[in-house]
Amino acid sequence: MSQKGLFITLEGVEGVGKSTNLQYIHALLLDELQVPVMVTREPGGTPLAEELRSVLLQPRAEHVNELAELMLMFAARAQHLHERILPSLRQGTWVLCDRFTDATYAYQGGGRGMNTDVIASLEQLVQGDVRPDLTFLLDLPVEVGLARAQARGEMDRFESEQRTFFERVREGYLKRAQLEPDRFIIIDAQPPLVAVQAQIRQALLSRVQK
Repeated sequence: MSQKGLFITLEGVEGVGKSTNLQYIHALLLDELQVPVMVTREPGGTPLAEELRSVLLQPRAEHVNELAELMLMFAARAQHLHERILPSLRQGTWVLCDRFTDATYAYQGGGRGMNTDVIASLEQLVQGDVRPDLTFLLDLPVEVGLARAQARGEMDRFESEQRTFFERVREGYLKRAQLEPDRFIIIDAQPPLVAVQAQIRQALLSRVQK
């Protein structure tokens, strides 16, 4: 295996089970592959980026301008990338991240309808040539995911969006996966958890043990 760590991301709409499956992938990397791994999330991952996460997710009466939202996302990402992700990868530590820039294309591009050229420009400015090595997209029908998310309790500003918003987000994710089939692994997140994790295990081990 390469001395440089692998950068693995986990994506999907609300209620797909990212948190549970992030823990499962973490355990697989540690126990079966025995590699050092750092688990993190976006927006967030550093004290400053976590503060920006709170600003972004907090429900508020004021309309949040789409460009302001996008800039805050990339501000948090710049801090996260340069303070945590890149140093870890350089040290040979694998990085497992709950969401990354694919979420921006899906939520701000698909959901908000923003010009993806603007997102791509910020992506290049903030990240240069840094992209995930492998991305798991947990996919299920929006109504199923929203029902699961609502069952968890209080909703944040994004979770409170309408179903049509999340339909556009899902379409945005699937379009990203279609554009980069070598990087994306689409996981059917609708079956019972044991079946979902069997898909993840097979896909992960087949990819990283080549």
